[in-house]
Amino acid sequence: MARRTITIDEKIERARKEVIKAKEKYDAAVNELKELQERKKEIQSKELIAAFQESSRSYEEIMSFLKSED
Repeated sequence: MARRTITIDEKIERARKEVIKAKEKYDAAVNELKELQERKKEIQSKELIAAFQESSRSYEEIMSFLKSED
């Protein structure tokens, strides 16, 4: 029984499909990463606001602290 030879066009098509699949997986992973980073940022913002509200410091004191380079 003779083996069928795979043509270069078939190899190209197979490789193209693999690249498309890999790109779709990459894009999904990037989107998930962005969503997770956004959720983390939202959580941190809420924590920061809560800390500010519970603080005895004034707005000016907090802004001065945040703007200082030390």
